[in-house]
Amino acid sequence: MRLQSEYCAELGSPLYAALLALLADDVEAGGPTADVLSGHEEDRGPSALALRLLGSVHRLVLERSAPRLALHYPSVGGDGDVVAAWPALRDVLVEHRARLRGLLDQPPQTNEVGRAAVLAGGLAHVVAWRDRPVRLVEIGASGGLNLRVDRFRVESADGLGVGPPASPVVLHDAWTGAMPPPGPAPRIVERLGCDVSPVDATSTEGRLLLTSYVWADQRDRLERLRAAFEVARSVPVTLERASAGDFVRRLELRPGTTTVLWHSIMWQYLDPAEQRSVDVTLDRLGATADEDRGLARISLEPARRHPSAPREMLVRMRTWPDGAELTLGAAVTAHGLPVVWD
Repeated sequence: MRLQSEYCAELGSPLYAALLALLADDVEAGGPTADVLSGHEEDRGPSALALRLLGSVHRLVLERSAPRLALHYPSVGGDGDVVAAWPALRDVLVEHRARLRGLLDQPPQTNEVGRAAVLAGGLAHVVAWRDRPVRLVEIGASGGLNLRVDRFRVESADGLGVGPPASPVVLHDAWTGAMPPPGPAPRIVERLGCDVSPVDATSTEGRLLLTSYVWADQRDRLERLRAAFEVARSVPVTLERASAGDFVRRLELRPGTTTVLWHSIMWQYLDPAEQRSVDVTLDRLGATADEDRGLARISLEPARRHPSAPREMLVRMRTWPDGAELTLGAAVTAHGLPVVWD
């Protein structure tokens, strides 16, 4: 919780940074936070227990089940006052203990719309490599919002960009550095995704769940998400309830297309065996690629450019059948914005 507090401070959420520090103190004191979290003491760090707790509390705020706390949550018009929010949050932990403990069992839903800036640039590189219709495939897709990337507007600091100018989703100042190659927009002919707990972003329940995991004092992220819901209503995607390993094993390449596998800030949720399974399966699938059936992998994951380098949110691309593997750039934050292209 203290580590997540530091991340929230770095990523521009002073409300969550402060509340997580107080929640951590309360755990150590054996307070209601410890009671709600009992049984989760051995949860792995990548399981994002702290975010699961805050997302569950935020859900209660959005449902209007925590009116005193809502007064201090900017997502519903509150003032962001941490001093006043803390006793209200502590009361929520006591009053809604059973509900919160149930909500903690769901996987975190943190597939941020801002990461579409990474995918849009990656697809520009794919189209420059081979201009074929694209089958866009995402593992850890959550609600599949970024599978609609071609319907979002992504702009650099000077106003140049890709995507329809009239889109409800506009990612301003999203690209810096060496711009992705210019060229035709990707022609996405299929949109597929998987998640261990997929979300229907066109349903009331799905929108509530996805909104609950946006940090309550980050209005720009909330606005992007709500705009993406509007796009989702008119652009269908196919989502499967499946693990990444099982889903990738069923993938096949299609003639006349490039299959693009995309994932962002989800690799940490897979155990090492499943990570190896995905890598091996993609290599086998790539061995069947040819001039008519291409395969590309685009990822945004924390990694190092070389063993002694610092960890960054690196944008990487690998293509088959040519076997090329490139680092395209890095996102400044895990939320995907801005992207600094190499």
